[in-house]
Amino acid sequence: MSKRIPESELIINPDGSIYHLNLKPEHLASTVITVGDPDRVEKVSKYFDEIEFTMSKREFVTHTGTYQGKRITVMSTGMGTDNIEIFMTELDALVNVDLETRLPKEKHTSLDIIRVGTSGSMQASIPAGAMLASAYGIGLDTLMAFYQTDFTDLEVAVGEKIQKELGLSFLPYCIQGSQKLLDLLGGGLIQGNTVTCPGFFGPQGREVRLKPAIPDIIEKLSQVNVDGFELTNFEMETAGYYAMGRLLGHEVLSLNAIVANRITHEFADNANEIVDELIRHTLKKLAG
Repeated sequence: MSKRIPESELIINPDGSIYHLNLKPEHLASTVITVGDPDRVEKVSKYFDEIEFTMSKREFVTHTGTYQGKRITVMSTGMGTDNIEIFMTELDALVNVDLETRLPKEKHTSLDIIRVGTSGSMQASIPAGAMLASAYGIGLDTLMAFYQTDFTDLEVAVGEKIQKELGLSFLPYCIQGSQKLLDLLGGGLIQGNTVTCPGFFGPQGREVRLKPAIPDIIEKLSQVNVDGFELTNFEMETAGYYAMGRLLGHEVLSLNAIVANRITHEFADNANEIVDELIRHTLKKLAG
């Protein structure tokens, strides 16, 4: 028998909406596009035929509407896997917990969640301006130290290889994204394996006033190879999405607009156009 979830564990606002996202179940479509930047939400929803609902709380901005007859929610998450853990847990609760009785629902609902974000390349062969779908996410954060899940032999081997190459005190995690969504949305895009960094400066080898402990981290990661499995790009959320998606039973895919190449030191001067192209690609494939 399912156990009632206490008020302290899942906080519900006085109006019946879930705490951080400020949403009720009826506000959410079964297909969710996510972006990091709250200002990017309207850059997706401007293509909708109609918008039925909007909400803004903290970094979480939500627009739900229809695109060519398909109901879609687009939401911002802010940056980092800590935000993704909050986002994915509350998103799941909206469809898999009865918020009135606080009991998990008997029938599980799986959402399709697609991250559309920016990323940097760590391979000279993937230039700024490219668009990439992440087959795997590799987490350099410690989120999965607080959850338990099963990993394949390849995923374990990749994590162990990276730990050794970087001399880390903790074991990174490697986790596969949704094959279903990759088949649906990956056509015409580069397929790669995305490293998720727990910060923008030191964890990505950038030096401003603080010297990174691993200043050549991107160069080292670009050389990692496990039986042909290579790392292609880096950002700050993908692995958290994939881990929480596996744990909670949702289909999740990360799509990346490559706006910089850290190996060739190239930066795209038309980053907004690349992101817009990726948004239009995603909407077209979802509606198709």
